[in-house]
Order: sequence, then structure tokens, then C-alpha cells
Amino acid sequence: MHVLEVKGLCKDYPTFQLRDISFSVRKGTVMGLIGRNGAGKTTTMKSILNIVRADGGQVTCFGMDLWEKEGEIKPRIGYAGGAAEYFKKRTIGDILSVTRRFYAGWDEEACRNYLELFALDTNKTPSQLSQGMKVKLNLVLALSHGAELLILDEPTSGLDPISREELLEIFRLLRARGVSLLFSTHITSDLEKCADDITYIREGQLVYSGDLRTFVGNGTLDDVMLRYEKEAFREKLAL
Repeated sequence: MHVLEVKGLCKDYPTFQLRDISFSVRKGTVMGLIGRNGAGKTTTMKSILNIVRADGGQVTCFGMDLWEKEGEIKPRIGYAGGAAEYFKKRTIGDILSVTRRFYAGWDEEACRNYLELFALDTNKTPSQLSQGMKVKLNLVLALSHGAELLILDEPTSGLDPISREELLEIFRLLRARGVSLLFSTHITSDLEKCADDITYIREGQLVYSGDLRTFVGNGTLDDVMLRYEKEAFREKLAL
């Protein structure tokens, strides 16, 4: 079963175009979204969620058109887009109190467990947190309402190696419980530890989407990406 299906996604900006991005995320799997800075990863995620209005394509989630059934689908999705930068002067406890009202499936016990795991003090405000701790706060909000699909933009960014490994262990546990994940990262070694599939975007266009092991063969994600990027760069030099 495909929890998320993206077909022909397009978005036009004056200096950048996202072109015909298509991929699918299976239930209980982890899909890694990779590409260089500016490749279109964040635009893809925000277009999927209708945070940015796409110019073309279709997004189906849980068998329904996500853009037409947002009110029904969004509570089943957890989204974290980088570090938490909202309500900088409100305490974490206040932010949680507001957020839980929007989710009938809010799990207070899970929330407490993640707060403890990430060592977050509910009396602190986001303005008092490091960049890595802001990322952890965003993840607590995304993980605490029983989401069936997590869409995470650079979730391990700013985390120390131990915290990153703990987060990857959470991802593996969620996957075992049937939760699906789509997350972008530049730390490709993280994906090699937990991802089933890979979607690779370069300059707004799809390079590959499918099984991770098939893509890397006997090498690493860094090796394969470097080869693709070198080839593209040499083609530009030849023009």
C-alpha cells in the first residue's frame, strides 16, 4: 500500500523550476529525499503539503487527494521543517498546550516520553534553545499526535552524533510500527542506516526514485551522488 503518491509535481519560480517530480512512499517504510542545496527538496515537501501552491501534478495520501481533503488528511501527517522558529518567547509548555488542541489523536504520554528523551525543559522558550534543541522541539510536536506519515525536512540538522543516532533509532521503531517517513537530509550516512528507498532530485528534476540498495550498489550514497554531480558539472563546462 502506498501511503503517499506524488505524480508530475511542478512548481515555477522566476529563478527555479521544479519539474515532473514523481515518487511514492510505501506503508511502514522510510523514504530519503536527497539532493544538493537548492535542488528542490524543501520546495517538493512544501508543495506536497500545500504550504506552497504547486503549479501542476497530483498528490494522493491514504488513497485521497491531499489538496482536496486537507482537513481530513493533515491530522494524520506529522511535519517538521527545520528548527522551530515560532512563538520564540512562549514557553515550550505553552506551545504544547496550544498544539495539542488541534489533534484529536494527541498522545500525552508519547509527548512526555519524547520531551524526556530529548531533554527538553518545558519552562524554556525557543529563544533559549540551541539550533539542535529547536529541531528536537519541532520533532516532539510532529511525533506526539499519532501521525501515520511523517514528512521531515532536515530532521537531523544541528544534532550532535549521539542525538542523531537516537533519532534514527526512533525512526526505525516507528517504521516497525507501520509509520511511514519521508525525510530529507544532507547527512547521507543517516539514510544508509534507516532508509528503504531514495528519491534523488537535481536542479528541480528527478534523477532516481526507488530502492536504496539498488541505487548505491556496492558503494555509498556519497559516492553515487558525487559521480552524478561531477558528470553534470562536466557537461556544463563543455557547453
